[in-house]
Amino acid sequence: MTDLRRLGASDLRIAPLVLGGNVFGWTADRDASFAVLDAFVAGGGTMIDTADVYSAWVDGHEGGESEAMIGAWLKASGHRDRVLIASKVGMLPGEGGEGLSPSRIVAACDASLRRLGTDRIDLYFAHQDDELQSQEAVAEAFATLVRDGKVRVLGASNIHAVRLKSAIEVARAAGVPHYQVLQPEYNLISRHAFEGELQDYCVVENIGVVPYYGLASGFLTGKYRTADDLSQSARGANMGALLEGKGRAMLDAMDQVAAENGATLAQIALAWLIAQPGVTAPIASATSAAQLDELLGAMALRLTDDQRERLTLAGA
Repeated sequence: MTDLRRLGASDLRIAPLVLGGNVFGWTADRDASFAVLDAFVAGGGTMIDTADVYSAWVDGHEGGESEAMIGAWLKASGHRDRVLIASKVGMLPGEGGEGLSPSRIVAACDASLRRLGTDRIDLYFAHQDDELQSQEAVAEAFATLVRDGKVRVLGASNIHAVRLKSAIEVARAAGVPHYQVLQPEYNLISRHAFEGELQDYCVVENIGVVPYYGLASGFLTGKYRTADDLSQSARGANMGALLEGKGRAMLDAMDQVAAENGATLAQIALAWLIAQPGVTAPIASATSAAQLDELLGAMALRLTDDQRERLTLAGA
């Protein structure tokens, strides 16, 4: 059985890998989505991460596609009580306004609950900071959702250390629930957004961390190693800078550690994240059960201190 980790100071306990839901209803159709979700639960996974804005960037989509797909799976599988659902508000405008306006927070939560077909969201994130709103008003809007039983735990994503600190201080002063989880961008090749002040604050305050882009959009799987590789995928155009920077040295170090462990590069990248101070579980998505099975292998992989240090230095 998978060992569960407490998510910060909250009462949620999760497996050390969170399933990213951005692909559901986009690059994974119903059959593929259901297969991945089934395999995730069967493999010991516990938390599924989504957002109301997934996948509004696709032509013909308006947002909510991922939540609706997860909701259909929850109904068909009967697994609602076996998984924790995380969703987000703040990037998709709609009823009540946009950003983190209090009326938008409340309306968006109700819409997410309808799409998911559930009566509560276990972890609800502010998807990005909104400096146009007063932090007092934002805190009270989220507190209303907690008081009403619609949300269990609150989190923040894409927020700087100073703003996270002040948001938590404001909520504490008002005596209302505060952010207990952070979802930052963080991986072996992109560390500046989290390491330093933000990571230190999360460790001291016991804020659970569930990083996204754990595989750097696929770069850390070793898929992009040459100029020819860059032209074989829509994402490849964005990988050139990584490859010409510290990417080659990182892939070399990962190749060595992977060979020592009989593991894949994706497993190495996720295992490194799982071992970082403050990190509870990285988020990773999959479009097939086979791909998901590979990712699940990271949960049982334990890197040595020397291996972690070599990887850390390669990306410094």
